Amino acid sequence: MSDDVQQTIFGIIAKEAGIDPSKVTMDSTLKDLEIPSLDAIQIIFEIEDHYKIQMPDRDPNFDTESVRGLVETVQKLLAEKAANPPPSTPSSAPPAA
Repeated sequence: MSDDVQQTIFGIIAKEAGIDPSKVTMDSTLKDLEIPSLDAIQIIFEIEDHYKIQMPDRDPNFDTESVRGLVETVQKLLAEKAANPPPSTPSSAPPAA
Protein backbone atom coordinates (compact mmCIF):
# COMPACT_ATOMS: atom_id res chain seq x y z
CA MET A 1 0.00 0.00 0.00
CA SER A 2 2.77 2.46 0.86
CA ASP A 3 4.15 2.51 -2.70
CA ASP A 4 0.66 3.18 -4.04
CA VAL A 5 0.16 6.04 -1.57
CA GLN A 6 3.59 7.45 -2.38
CA GLN A 7 3.04 7.32 -6.16
CA THR A 8 -0.46 8.81 -5.86
CA ILE A 9 0.79 11.70 -3.75
CA PHE A 10 3.72 12.28 -6.12
CA GLY A 11 1.18 12.43 -8.97
CA ILE A 12 -1.08 14.87 -7.13
CA ILE A 13 1.87 17.13 -6.29
CA ALA A 14 3.15 17.06 -9.88
CA LYS A 15 -0.30 17.71 -11.37
CA GLU A 16 -1.22 20.56 -9.02
CA ALA A 17 2.21 22.21 -9.24
CA GLY A 18 2.54 21.67 -12.99
CA ILE A 19 5.92 19.95 -12.63
CA ASP A 20 7.45 16.75 -13.97
CA PRO A 21 6.59 13.85 -11.62
CA SER A 22 10.23 12.69 -11.81
CA LYS A 23 11.24 15.83 -9.87
CA VAL A 24 9.18 14.72 -6.84
CA THR A 25 11.05 12.54 -4.35
CA MET A 26 10.50 11.50 -0.75
CA ASP A 27 13.32 13.87 0.25
CA SER A 28 11.81 16.88 -1.56
CA THR A 29 10.25 19.74 0.29
CA LEU A 30 7.53 21.81 -1.28
CA LYS A 31 9.93 24.75 -1.11
CA ASP A 32 12.59 22.74 -3.01
CA LEU A 33 9.98 22.09 -5.69
CA GLU A 34 9.20 25.84 -5.80
CA ILE A 35 5.55 25.26 -4.93
CA PRO A 36 3.83 28.45 -3.70
CA SER A 37 1.86 28.20 -0.46
CA LEU A 38 -1.53 28.49 -2.20
CA ASP A 39 -0.62 25.55 -4.44
CA ALA A 40 0.54 23.62 -1.37
CA ILE A 41 -2.88 24.14 0.21
CA GLN A 42 -4.56 22.93 -2.98
CA ILE A 43 -2.31 19.84 -2.95
CA ILE A 44 -3.43 19.04 0.60
CA PHE A 45 -7.09 19.48 -0.41
CA GLU A 46 -6.60 17.15 -3.37
CA ILE A 47 -4.95 14.51 -1.17
CA GLU A 48 -7.78 14.77 1.38
CA ASP A 49 -10.40 14.49 -1.35
CA HIS A 50 -8.67 11.55 -3.04
CA TYR A 51 -8.34 9.51 0.15
CA LYS A 52 -11.49 10.82 1.92
CA ILE A 53 -9.42 11.83 4.96
CA GLN A 54 -8.94 14.99 7.00
CA MET A 55 -5.36 16.16 7.43
CA PRO A 56 -4.53 17.62 10.87
CA ASP A 57 -4.87 21.39 11.01
CA ARG A 58 -2.25 23.31 12.98
CA ASP A 59 -0.78 20.15 14.47
CA PRO A 60 2.92 20.66 15.28
CA ASN A 61 3.51 16.95 14.60
CA PHE A 62 2.15 17.26 11.06
CA ASP A 63 4.84 18.00 8.50
CA THR A 64 3.31 19.83 5.53
CA GLU A 65 6.65 21.08 4.31
CA SER A 66 8.05 17.81 2.98
CA VAL A 67 6.82 15.15 0.60
CA ARG A 68 7.87 12.51 3.15
CA GLY A 69 5.72 14.21 5.80
CA LEU A 70 2.68 14.21 3.51
CA VAL A 71 3.14 10.54 2.55
CA GLU A 72 3.69 9.41 6.15
CA THR A 73 0.69 11.39 7.41
CA VAL A 74 -1.59 9.91 4.74
CA GLN A 75 -0.34 6.40 5.52
CA LYS A 76 -0.99 6.95 9.23
CA LEU A 77 -4.48 8.35 8.64
CA LEU A 78 -5.37 5.50 6.27
CA ALA A 79 -4.17 2.93 8.83
CA GLU A 80 -6.29 4.60 11.53
CA LYS A 81 -9.28 4.70 9.18
CA ALA A 82 -8.89 0.97 8.43
CA ALA A 83 -8.54 0.13 12.14
CA ASN A 84 -11.58 2.24 13.09
CA PRO A 85 -14.17 1.97 10.33
CA PRO A 86 -17.09 4.37 10.67
CA PRO A 87 -20.15 2.84 12.34
CA SER A 88 -22.61 1.41 9.88
CA THR A 89 -25.78 3.40 9.52
CA PRO A 90 -28.91 1.65 10.67
CA SER A 91 -31.38 0.65 7.99
CA SER A 92 -34.43 2.79 7.48
CA ALA A 93 -36.79 -0.13 8.27
CA PRO A 94 -39.19 0.61 11.11
CA PRO A 95 -38.47 -1.14 14.41
CA ALA A 96 -40.23 -4.46 15.00
CA ALA A 97 -43.34 -4.17 17.16
